[in-house]
Amino acid sequence: MQTFTLNNGVQIPAVGFGVFLIPNDGPTYEATLAALKAGYRHIDTAAGYMNESDVGKAVKDIGIDRKEIFITSKLWLQDYGYENAKKGIENSLKALGTDYIDLYLLHQPYGDYLGAWKALEEAYQEGKLRAIGISNITVNLWNKFKDGMSVMPAVNQVEFNPFTQQKALRQVMDENNIRLEAWYPLGHGNKDLLGNETIVSLAERYNKNPGQIILRWIYQEGVISLPKSTNPGRMAGNIDIFDFELTDEEMASIRALDTGKGTHNPEDPANETRLMGLKIHD
Repeated sequence: MQTFTLNNGVQIPAVGFGVFLIPNDGPTYEATLAALKAGYRHIDTAAGYMNESDVGKAVKDIGIDRKEIFITSKLWLQDYGYENAKKGIENSLKALGTDYIDLYLLHQPYGDYLGAWKALEEAYQEGKLRAIGISNITVNLWNKFKDGMSVMPAVNQVEFNPFTQQKALRQVMDENNIRLEAWYPLGHGNKDLLGNETIVSLAERYNKNPGQIILRWIYQEGVISLPKSTNPGRMAGNIDIFDFELTDEEMASIRALDTGKGTHNPEDPANETRLMGLKIHD
């Protein structure tokens, strides 16, 4: 597996396996085991996914050295604020059954964000978190929060794919050496994206499927991707992207597909209201 280097020197696998919307108590355990057996070494979970324990059990049971597996998790809004976040970090460590988490993110940009960030900074300095980062942060939200941060985030996990390229955000993140990480890298199965003529023609040229072309493009853009599939064939195919390289012209042809729009707007007050109301524990 190819890796990228984060701004603090930590190596992160370029393609990870996401477990969003996979149930706990069995399904996430089996999916994580299958992903690790297929060659993934980066598992992306979150407290809000409520399946950290299944991920931790699979990592323990697979028989691979813990240091070879990169675990990402995220703090949920319910645990924002300095004191709550300290407890939330400990809860994630306990659920995952590990002494450290490789990358820990603030999941959503609402509530007592900077209080939670302070707790992440302290846990990072203590070695409980090898890297810390943000998620769903736009340029405007970055400008709102950045001055309250002592440790520069290593990652910003946002929606990113050929139709949603986050060009203005990427420029700002690049200026601060913050690595972009893609959720919905395949457009959540968007048929218009996977069936796009440019992408399909490249798939035929390289004897790959459209998803592999997209993931290769994302890799060459320097963005971490988190494809999700419980289908063993697709799971294996999503990391079979390192035996070919898109040309500069082909990269440009995919960049031209950008719509400038996504499926989620973190600055929409309705999203803040909805997500702030979601409770994951008593």
